[in-house]
Amino acid sequence: MSLTLRTISREQHLAYIQSLPAASHMQVPAWADVKAEWRSESLGWFDERTGEMVGAGLVLYRQLPKIKRYLAYLPEGPVINWFAPNLTEWLEPMLAHLKHQGAFSVKMGPPVIIRRWEATSIKAGIQNPDVKRLRDIEADFIEPRAFEVADKLRRMGWQQGEDGGAGFGDVQPRYVYQVPLANRSLEEVHKNFNQLWRRNIKKAEKAGVEVVQGGYQDLEEWQRLYEITAVRDHFRPRPLSYFQRMWTALNTEDPNRMRLYFARHNGVNLSAATMLIVGGHVWYSYGASDNIGREVRPSNAMQWRMLRDAYALGATVYDLRGISDSLDETDHLFGLIQFKVGTGGQAAEYLGEWDFPLNKLLHKALDIYMSRR
Repeated sequence: MSLTLRTISREQHLAYIQSLPAASHMQVPAWADVKAEWRSESLGWFDERTGEMVGAGLVLYRQLPKIKRYLAYLPEGPVINWFAPNLTEWLEPMLAHLKHQGAFSVKMGPPVIIRRWEATSIKAGIQNPDVKRLRDIEADFIEPRAFEVADKLRRMGWQQGEDGGAGFGDVQPRYVYQVPLANRSLEEVHKNFNQLWRRNIKKAEKAGVEVVQGGYQDLEEWQRLYEITAVRDHFRPRPLSYFQRMWTALNTEDPNRMRLYFARHNGVNLSAATMLIVGGHVWYSYGASDNIGREVRPSNAMQWRMLRDAYALGATVYDLRGISDSLDETDHLFGLIQFKVGTGGQAAEYLGEWDFPLNKLLHKALDIYMSRR
């Protein structure tokens, strides 16, 4: 297939995303409005023979101070056929286009899963003192074509950090936790929860925990719980304006793209979460909880309700987002994977994020700056 690449309108971009079973929420046109501090562009790949659009990418451009050179970032994208034998012919025109736009470096995150581990395998790994990381466990599923994609990217000159993009900071997480929903009944999904999760859900129901959906006006209450969580878990919270912008941008594009949930007990909100929906892929994207009321298990009740709602929407996967690959119980992120493993499901490893330096000097300078942050 011979391809051409060109800038497309938001409408063309959105129509393409809507034609797919799913795509990352960071590749919908409205994500550019969420990242307001970045300039953006929608790109489309077209089959020269038929004129049909066969791929799309949302590019976010971040300008360097004082000079008109940009980092071009395609988070969890672009949305193309990553297993195409002519992958070079897809990516080289993109690099040429981004260079022409003033980019000095390109970062992208191919949405390609390379390995999956079932919850039972992870639990066995946690109990094995010789296992420290997910990769120490034999994967239950390996996608051989993903290794071919990685080889092609390296041969083209794309680079990956020493950690293989496994960071859990500013870049998108390489490891995520997902509960498959396709071709399963809700009863099967619930049965696959571990005993503690099922007990906690029942405990919350018995205590009268109520899970409700909120709206834009409830984002201030969300922020209250989120900032409590930030203090407790030692991270820098995003401001309320970020979530307000996220709500407005995403739900203007699609009124059902972002949801807000609260778990409350005796009229007091104890936990909250945001949920994002693109086609059949549903994400639990941000979570927050108070320091009180944990004994009535509001987080378990809220996740179960969100999962059931995702199922009712026809989702094929409920994505609990990032985990660390560490299975070391002394690691501060261990609790995250332990909590998510309780849902059954699978840990998935993506191919990670890749960089292409278009200007090696500026790219190196960015690397040094990022390493000192």
